[in-house]
Amino acid sequence: MAAKRTPTGKARGARRSAAKPRVRTTNRSGAGPAKRARKSASGKPPATMLLRLYIAGTSVRSTRAIQNARKICDEHLAGRYQLEVIDILQQPALARDHQILAVPTLIRTLPVPLRRIIGDLSEQEVVLFGLDLKTK
Repeated sequence: MAAKRTPTGKARGARRSAAKPRVRTTNRSGAGPAKRARKSASGKPPATMLLRLYIAGTSVRSTRAIQNARKICDEHLAGRYQLEVIDILQQPALARDHQILAVPTLIRTLPVPLRRIIGDLSEQEVVLFGLDLKTK
């Protein structure tokens, strides 16, 4: 029996590569793309960025995600960030409350809109794009 295919031609249930981080944007403010573009084009220095990195213990991927997150923040945010590292094995209630389904996950809570990046953050270009620090 052949697998069902999606409109893009991929088989349903096909797994994504574990090495590529995924970026998901949640627009809770209701602002459309034009309004967000006006805000970022205002020329003002960006406010402090609040980041939360959810990890699971001291696994290799978790350790790599912490190192990559700190490196990216030090190089591109230089003192304009606050990074919280949350181990979901020690605080499972936080993972449940913030709907963490995969680890490591980096969440940018401020400035809005909320952004989620899943993976060990090794692809710096993807992470910078996901955090709105670089345009394609």
